[in-house]
Amino acid sequence: MKFHDGTPFNADAAVWNLDRSFNKDSKQFDPQGSAINRGRPTYIADGGYKKIDDYTIEFTTTRPISYFPYVLTTIFYVSPAAFEKAGNWAEFAKAPIGTGPFIAKNFKPRISVDLVKNPNYWNKDRIPKVDKVVLFPMPEANTRLAALRSGQVDWIEVPPPDSIAGLKSAGFVFVSNSYPHLWPWVLNVAKPDSPFKDVKVRQAINYCVDREGLVTLLNGTAEPSVGFFKKGDPRFGNPKNAYKFDPAMSKKLLAEAGYGPDKPVKAKVMISTSGSGQMVPIPMNEFLQQSMKQCGFDISFEVVEWGTVLVAFRNEPTSPQAANSDVLNISLYSSDVSAMVRWFYGENATPKGSNWGHWKNPKFDGLLAKLETATSPEEYKKAEIAMHETLVDDAPWVWIVHDGNPRAMTKRVQGFVSAQSWFQDLTRVSLK
Repeated sequence: MKFHDGTPFNADAAVWNLDRSFNKDSKQFDPQGSAINRGRPTYIADGGYKKIDDYTIEFTTTRPISYFPYVLTTIFYVSPAAFEKAGNWAEFAKAPIGTGPFIAKNFKPRISVDLVKNPNYWNKDRIPKVDKVVLFPMPEANTRLAALRSGQVDWIEVPPPDSIAGLKSAGFVFVSNSYPHLWPWVLNVAKPDSPFKDVKVRQAINYCVDREGLVTLLNGTAEPSVGFFKKGDPRFGNPKNAYKFDPAMSKKLLAEAGYGPDKPVKAKVMISTSGSGQMVPIPMNEFLQQSMKQCGFDISFEVVEWGTVLVAFRNEPTSPQAANSDVLNISLYSSDVSAMVRWFYGENATPKGSNWGHWKNPKFDGLLAKLETATSPEEYKKAEIAMHETLVDDAPWVWIVHDGNPRAMTKRVQGFVSAQSWFQDLTRVSLK
């Protein structure tokens, strides 16, 4: 395997990259890249990696991690030679060099980037079938729709829900699939005056989500969410709370927490205008805002660009970047237990990790310790189910919907398979 510039991807390159993210004293330390990489495997020990031979490295973790192989997929590597030539991340990002089946070229920020076929990709079966894919960022859903209908593009992500029937009748192809992608509200329990410090309020808001109505609004391109994992997942378990749209139950819980008609729960939610995996956030959040009024929630919004949400999510929930928000709406993957740990483990509170809400539950963390040291599948499964039951009942998030990952494309597009994954394989795709 080689980087796009012809230099080898080997143990030396891997260790150089790990130093780029985890060793602040290294000459290649990159604060921006480090912020992304360190938020994932927060349990690599200081200096906890070394070269064994040219194609083997050894990791040392701060504690036993039974699911460590999962997180290795979330550490990103660049060509050391190309990065050193660029001098910094901002310059390197203009012509990034990795090892994948596509090479990023002609990068124009906020305009476009070309993904050009890498004919020397190590896996000959996955050399792309097309010479080039051009990506255009189009935050506004109707702009994407117009681009598809006019022939400017062959493929759009997240078509407007009310356009799906018309697209199908006009001969376009609509693709969707159930996959591990959750669209929640992440609750801030660190802010001193946050109403969501009270578990009864967290449970009450989960009983005030009209999930079925929201799925109807989205024209069936989502699934109701009542937990981190989907209801039919064997890891879901049997939590005490079976959330549904139940304003009476929501009001009852709010009354127990000291709220009522004369004292609604006031909360500000930071939402984006669009963004990676955010579906159609403005109409979705406005729908929730209206429906939650009947339970006693007075919801306001801090509307920002997607990049601003990411910056807030990587900082503490009481930082200026959070803009005094009680909730952050950000879509996140929910594929495996490493994601559960990343978002909810008490020691992963931001900025060290990715637990933005700073929720900490001793029972959850204790179960995690059992799972991380599990030596049998049965022991592992038991701990994982109990962890999920704790998440549902203690409700650090508002469980809203799982994304259906909708896409629309012309009939020219051939070979695409919608994977049940955060990652999609474009090497299969061809044009007729």
